[in-house]
Amino acid sequence: MTSGLWERVLDGVWVTVQLLVLSALLATAVSFVVGVARTHRLWIVRFLAGFYTEVFRGTSALVMIFWVFFVLPPAFGWQLVPLWAGTLALGLTYGAYGSEIVRGALAAVDPAQREGGIALSFTPWQRMKLILLPQAVPEMIPPFSNLLIELLKGTALVSIMGMGDLAFSANLVRLALQESAEIYTYVLLIYFVIAFLLTRLMRGLEKKLKAGVGRTPQRKTAAVRVPEGSGVS
Repeated sequence: MTSGLWERVLDGVWVTVQLLVLSALLATAVSFVVGVARTHRLWIVRFLAGFYTEVFRGTSALVMIFWVFFVLPPAFGWQLVPLWAGTLALGLTYGAYGSEIVRGALAAVDPAQREGGIALSFTPWQRMKLILLPQAVPEMIPPFSNLLIELLKGTALVSIMGMGDLAFSANLVRLALQESAEIYTYVLLIYFVIAFLLTRLMRGLEKKLKAGVGRTPQRKTAAVRVPEGSGVS
């Protein structure tokens, strides 16, 4: 490929990375808010969180992108740029899947830990912050890693809006070269490299988080000298 076509592909990689980071941040925030709400003591909060989860898990991400980009503008009188439309659609969709990861990890914490927090007169927020989340978050990392890879592959859907991501740029290069095998082989490799780096990053985060779980700070004790003849051996 010529240098101009390579620049087009690299521009597409940069757009894909931006979309991945922004939608992953939104999906993470949604996952924790909705996942924690699924465990709330009020039934109405659990119902609303469950309703959101079922709606967004039961709809296609592709259709959601269409809806956000093409249906919202005439309905509300404003237009989202493709990057923000893709971020909103993907973040809300994959956040629904992530909320189940959060809910499941919180439910897996030993009930005795919750009872201990109640015995210490912790508020629900203190129990969540000091007891439940520190134990649940490390268990969330492997499924979140899989979800992040799925989100990476889902970013290719934004090409339907004419957004210049990696998939869209690859199609333009294919039309220019009239050759599919070469460009799509490169695209497969690029997606694989990004996914591999994300996997290694998440594994490192998992090890770091699990390293501190269950450890108690070591206290240094000063040696006490016993006078001779005191009768203490």
